[in-house]
Amino acid sequence: MSDQVKMTQVNYDADRPKADNPLKVMDLSLRDGHQSLFATRGRTEDMIPVAEMMDEVGFWAIETWGGATFDTMHRFLNEDPWERLRTLKRYIKKTPFSMLLRAQNLVGYRNYADDLAYAFVDRAAENGMDVFRTFDALNDYRNFETVVKQIKKSGKHFQGCICYTLTEPRLGGDVYNLDYYTAKAKDLEGMGADSICVKDMAGLMSPYDAYPLIKALKKAVSVPIHLHSHFTSGMSPMTHLKAIEAGVDIVDTCMTPYAYRTSHAAVEPLVMSLLGTNRDTGFDIRKLARINEVLEKEILPKYKHLLDDSKVSIIDINVLLHQTPGGMLSNLVNQLREMDALDKIDEVYKELPRVRKELGQIPLVTPTSQIVGVQTVNNVLHDTPDERYKMITGQVKDLCYGLYGKTAVPIDPEVQKKALKGYARGEDPITCRPAEVLEPELDKAKKEIGDLAVDMDDLILYAQFPVTGKKFLEWKYGKSEPPASVKPITLEDVKKKDELIKKAKAGQLVEAKPDTPEKSENIRTFNVFVDNEYFSVEVDPTGDVRTVPVAAPAQANPGVAAAPAPAPAAKKPEPKEERAAAPADGTLLVAPMPGMIVSYEKKVGDKVQKGDTVLVLEAMKMENSLTAPCDGTVQDIKFASGDSVAKGAVLCVIV
Repeated sequence: MSDQVKMTQVNYDADRPKADNPLKVMDLSLRDGHQSLFATRGRTEDMIPVAEMMDEVGFWAIETWGGATFDTMHRFLNEDPWERLRTLKRYIKKTPFSMLLRAQNLVGYRNYADDLAYAFVDRAAENGMDVFRTFDALNDYRNFETVVKQIKKSGKHFQGCICYTLTEPRLGGDVYNLDYYTAKAKDLEGMGADSICVKDMAGLMSPYDAYPLIKALKKAVSVPIHLHSHFTSGMSPMTHLKAIEAGVDIVDTCMTPYAYRTSHAAVEPLVMSLLGTNRDTGFDIRKLARINEVLEKEILPKYKHLLDDSKVSIIDINVLLHQTPGGMLSNLVNQLREMDALDKIDEVYKELPRVRKELGQIPLVTPTSQIVGVQTVNNVLHDTPDERYKMITGQVKDLCYGLYGKTAVPIDPEVQKKALKGYARGEDPITCRPAEVLEPELDKAKKEIGDLAVDMDDLILYAQFPVTGKKFLEWKYGKSEPPASVKPITLEDVKKKDELIKKAKAGQLVEAKPDTPEKSENIRTFNVFVDNEYFSVEVDPTGDVRTVPVAAPAQANPGVAAAPAPAPAAKKPEPKEERAAAPADGTLLVAPMPGMIVSYEKKVGDKVQKGDTVLVLEAMKMENSLTAPCDGTVQDIKFASGDSVAKGAVLCVIV
């Protein structure tokens, strides 16, 4: 046992003394836990059953908000993100709340104007936030200036983050080394940080890198040091122990049901490992066990359809090679699967470090993880032997212009030049604080959304997410009906579904009757899929059977004249493929990937030249400008802002 952790023999029930320097622990189950394991789909109603019990544990703080929760709640759960804060605050009254704030990115995917940044932090504090864990994807602390002013003005805890990344397998090299991290820590302390967090989002930190790093940080600054290390590679429990020996003040963990895989180490083994030492947490393992029982039996069954049970291993050592955070990795896999290109995943892994280096060797964390990841997919799918970066996302262009801040090393000049060719803000990148070139946003957003935004919280939501935010506000105030996909399921629903699958596996999906008729020549076989379960079902229609000719599908390649096809008889499910039949003449602009229409830059009747931007398609939260494949006039537009589309869907017709 190291000198830094001294142990005495104790009886757990009777004579457990208070540790000299107890380790503080922040719980991430209600934010990063479910974000990492089941796509941030945890609902507020499923947090309430354990909220009061978690308040009794003694956590330094409980992370309840921020990160992807704000986006996912209004987009996929039909929940008001602000209401979650207010609701949980009624149950968790003693333990401070913590949130993950993306600095000037707030909880979105670009830098927002100063007026919106001030308003967001102010409202978050008013709604119940206590600790603002603030990070910038590029570790460019100029992006902290605005939000930190408001955090301090609100009298809240400012925790400054250093995003941890590597250019070598271990700590060192000429970019991300001890000097880099200690300099960043001093910068944060100089900005007034109340604590400093090392944010190891991909689980890259090894135990014997953690020890010298924490030692160096403790020597360099006087504020508490907090370690956030994902489990993805399997190293984080060992890393925690070495960091504890080095004197780390706070670590992040999750309750066991929400731990491991791409989430975080579990709190319970850590509690027992430190029992009786001078870093003993003081937590009661029995209280933790009761919380786990509720989560395991009453909550997680509702989300098991979102868990990835295809892998046997709970660790991913490949993360040490490609440095891709778990959430980003699952996004890449899902995107490739939807594009019928999952066989390209190895090419994506090979291309990813190359793209990262060309874009300034940036850390991979939201939003830069998506920026690098989506551009990598675009390169693999669309580049040709004689041309790279054929389809550049809007966010890569923004990065090359400087709208995200300064990269650790310069961006490849050829990539930067290509990205900025014809860029609306100019072809020469900026060097100032990014928000200095951004116009105020709140007044403009208010004019756009009008009375649909009832208060400042609504307005802030819309300003950050104009397409999905408007759709949510229409649901919230009864202007439109929310789809079934955003409605919650109950344990009873889960039991019924499990029973259905059980019967199907046993061949009891349809009970046989004594007077079962003979199969006719009209019998047809259908493939039926229930989640990942597959069944072959025979269907024998009764009555008159008529043969209905199937119309040939409309052609869906740019530059190919469309064949006439009848309009669909019924509304197609999301994602939509085509809203109406294409005309006989014209060139089709089709979706190169599944995504959501952000906006059309052209309208019916507008003349376009080949290469003009016609519409913006969001895929994996990154925006792609789709251009006209030919000169002509926009004759037909198939979708509207906010519509989801499948790969190959006809988006517009040019004649």
